Amino acid sequence: MAHDEYDKDEIKTYYVSVQAGQVLEDPHSTSYELVIRANAEQYARLQELFGELSSIDEAGAGAYSLSVFHTDDDRKLNSGYDDTVEQIYRLLYECGTAETKAHIESMGLF
Repeated sequence: MAHDEYDKDEIKTYYVSVQAGQVLEDPHSTSYELVIRANAEQYARLQELFGELSSIDEAGAGAYSLSVFHTDDDRKLNSGYDDTVEQIYRLLYECGTAETKAHIESMGLF
């Protein structure tokens, strides 16, 4: 097995703050809500999803400041936001510790 393949499959512990959109290796660098064990691919996907969520937040803030009326665009943004949040929590559940899984289950998201 090549060294790169090993690194790709290596499982590491990460500390996640969904609110801040952060996935960290150091539990002391900031506050976090959840602990996961993920490989490089899962880590990259989670980072990608947090990036998407941030982009949706920025688009929504701009759209909201331009109009006080709710439009189809607002509903599309909200739907995209909700879908992305659900994808994040599904991945966190998949990679989560027993405590993380129990916390997500208690939220009743899916």
